[in-house]
Amino acid sequence: MADKIKRRTFLKSTLGTILTVLGLSSGGYLYANRIEPSLLEINTLEIKHPLIPHSFNEIKVLQFSDTHLGFQYNVNQFSKLVNKMNELEPDIIVFTGDLLDEPNKFNQINQIIPLLAKLKPPLGKFSIYGNHDHGGYGSEIYRNIMETANFTILLNDSKAIEGNDGSKIYLIGVDDRMLGKPDLALAQQHVPDNVFKILLSHAPDVADEASILQIPWQLSGHSHGGQVQIPFIGALITPPFAQNYPEGYYSIGENDPLSLYVNRGIGTTRLPFRFMAKPELTLFTLKSEQ
Repeated sequence: MADKIKRRTFLKSTLGTILTVLGLSSGGYLYANRIEPSLLEINTLEIKHPLIPHSFNEIKVLQFSDTHLGFQYNVNQFSKLVNKMNELEPDIIVFTGDLLDEPNKFNQINQIIPLLAKLKPPLGKFSIYGNHDHGGYGSEIYRNIMETANFTILLNDSKAIEGNDGSKIYLIGVDDRMLGKPDLALAQQHVPDNVFKILLSHAPDVADEASILQIPWQLSGHSHGGQVQIPFIGALITPPFAQNYPEGYYSIGENDPLSLYVNRGIGTTRLPFRFMAKPELTLFTLKSEQ
């Protein structure tokens, strides 16, 4: 009981701090609680690299992340998100973790699976574990959802994607850094040298390790872009393993640097606010330099 009281007190204190710092009037509260969380932003980036085969030129990779279904984000909202993703006509879809906020308490799984199954990119759809996918006894729940919806789960594993001329690129996925057992060496053991690779890691800060392993690109989530950002201060809270790289694009390393993109995600967790951290889909276009 004492732990619950402490947690409740902490959340109330944090909420009070946020409202005070933001100076939220009733209108400001409404914006952070109801409006910005629904302002979906679609960011587009190019991924250029000499190892991208010519047959993958203009291939589109769509990333979504951190839906946190069950906490201020519902099935109807998710259905609209799925329709929007299909409108973008991606060739590949990747999900970088945290599907349900509390997997063992979510009672609409039978509605989520058909929605995920509606996503049918021609070159496949892939997912990794986030910390919330493991939490709440969720590991098997998450696996069953994603596999039933025809996602390939990359759990310290890799998958080759073949172009129309037989050339390949590789997706590499590692387990969550907080509650899982990530193993980059194991994930890459079947990946040949001198091929283009994209690492999927829920935790952005894995990039510091990945940057010395000749991995050209990494896609991550987890941070929610800070979820609540204060002008001239930045994010009030960033979670463990998203301290170094909380949002957007980074180039890490000097020789053959790793390019990292940190997606702000869709939903919220712990506190039902987004401020200066709009929810995001990211659409990448591969560009061959061959």
